[in-house]
Order: sequence, then C-alpha cells, then structure tokens
Amino acid sequence: MDTQRVLIVDDEEEIRELLYYNLKKANLVPISVESGEEALSYLVSNPVDLILLDVMMPGMDGIETCNKIREIPMHQHTLICFLTARNEDYSQIAGFDAGADDYISKPVKPRVLVSRINALLRRATAGQSEEHSPLVIDRDRYLITLNGNEVHLPRKEFELLALLASKPGNVFERDVILETVWGTDIVVGDRTIDVHVRKLREKIGTDYIKTVKGVGYKFIMED
Repeated sequence: MDTQRVLIVDDEEEIRELLYYNLKKANLVPISVESGEEALSYLVSNPVDLILLDVMMPGMDGIETCNKIREIPMHQHTLICFLTARNEDYSQIAGFDAGADDYISKPVKPRVLVSRINALLRRATAGQSEEHSPLVIDRDRYLITLNGNEVHLPRKEFELLALLASKPGNVFERDVILETVWGTDIVVGDRTIDVHVRKLREKIGTDYIKTVKGVGYKFIMED
C-alpha cells in the first residue's frame, strides 16, 4: 500500500512543525500549509488521504475551508479532522455539519494524535464496517454485530472497542485510550477504562479484549 498523505492546515508555525515531525516519524507523508486559502489551492490538483484542519485561523477559518474542500470533486469524501483549542459545543456541531470526520481538541499528545489518525485512515481503507470473524463493527451506525445478532453499545463503549480494533494486536496504553476516547477536557481515571472494558466483555465475550498488565489493552482478532 502506498504511503498515506496528510495535509496539515494551521496558521501557527510551531504547531505545523510539531505535527509534521510526528507524522513523518509515523511513516506518513505530511504536507504543510498555513491557511485555508493555501489548502484549497493545493487540494484543487493534489490528492491526500487525510486533512488536519485548524478551526481558528485568520481570514478563512476552518469551518469555511472545510465547506469549500467538500466542493472539490476529488475531496468530497477525503477524511477531515479538525484541530482546535476551542471546546464549545457549537464549534463541534458546526465542524461536523461542515463535513468533518473527527474533532480533536488541542493540546494533544503526538502519539494520541497519530493513533487517532491511523484509526481514521484504517477505517477509510477498510470501509465503514470492519469484520473480525463473527464480530462486525459498523462505525456509521455505532453498532456491532456478533454472530449475526445486533448489539447496540453506548457511545464511549463503542469508541473504545473501535479504537482497540483499529489495530488488532497493538497494545494501547491507558493514557492514549483516555485522551483518544474521552479527550483532554473531561477528567476521568483509569478505573473508567476498566469499567468500560468489563461492560464490553459482558456483551461481546472475553476473547476479544486482552489486558496487558501495567500497560493497557489490546484487541485480539479471532481466527
């Protein structure tokens, strides 16, 4: 598979450099621009796999830029992830209404960001549903199917399962899980993860999620 390209759109040079470095280190191909106008100029003739788009930018902000990106035929379905320091609900609603696929509040730890990006890219590559033997994860409907039977999960339980299943066999550390699923603006403890894992195991069985003592959890795909 070709190396995946990520366009970084942010007016702060320090943030662009930090993101660029960490994405390159994660074997992705980062491209960096400092404004919505530059992003649109680049995207008219260049394909990318994912766009990291800052919301608060001078001139054309991220919401307007996102709307205009969706008007470019080759990018109607390109993954767009908003980056913003704003935590107001209306910003998130506006972002998703504009066509965003995900929303990350700054500051975010680089490895958490890379984990989220890899999960999004894997979802796009595999389609909106992931099949792991008798377990099927439907991300559009926040629904799983186990042995042909639908199982509806609360949002956080689903997001936790989807994160772990995005890279079967990969160990997700606790702080990565907390920041990816719950974010930095909500204070929760390790016990929260344990409770959600226990509830998931009650619903899908104990074979899929393994505990790595002192580290975190990983998803095991059945043969």
